Amino acid sequence: MKLNFKQKIAAVQQEIGAITKNAINPHFKNKYFDINTLINQLNPILHKHGLLLVQPIKEGAVVSSIEDQETGDAVTSELTLPQLDNPQKIGSAISYYRRYTLTSLLALQAEDDDAQAASKPKAQAKPVMVKDSDNWNRAVEKKIPASEVIKYMTFTDEVLEAYKKAIK
Repeated sequence: MKLNFKQKIAAVQQEIGAITKNAINPHFKNKYFDINTLINQLNPILHKHGLLLVQPIKEGAVVSSIEDQETGDAVTSELTLPQLDNPQKIGSAISYYRRYTLTSLLALQAEDDDAQAASKPKAQAKPVMVKDSDNWNRAVEKKIPASEVIKYMTFTDEVLEAYKKAIK
């Protein structure tokens, strides 16, 4: 039996099931699903049903689109990127928007930890040495005192406290 476009999307949703949050944000200690892991899991299922995922950035927006390779039918979801001048923040926004446009597009099941974090008031930032998550992990493993690691990066008071707890 040949499926129409909507039936193919429904079959993909059924096969993918709930998304497992497989990554941890080292700064906020919350879990999220990694976009690359999701796409690696999703692409074989899409291809099995003759569907193609594309995620271009068009006119300042991240667009997720699933297209039927036979009929050309498509469904899209998009979010306009914020105006930012920092390449790292732009990259983070793109990754975040790719995850959420794709989640929305397929109505994938995932908890919304990020929305909870975004609704909390912003804490005062303090500088802390941790250039990346590897450095964070090494500093924690070596139990380097927070007073010695303050140097390169800005973190919230909450993250500084989390670091202090992690080294105890």
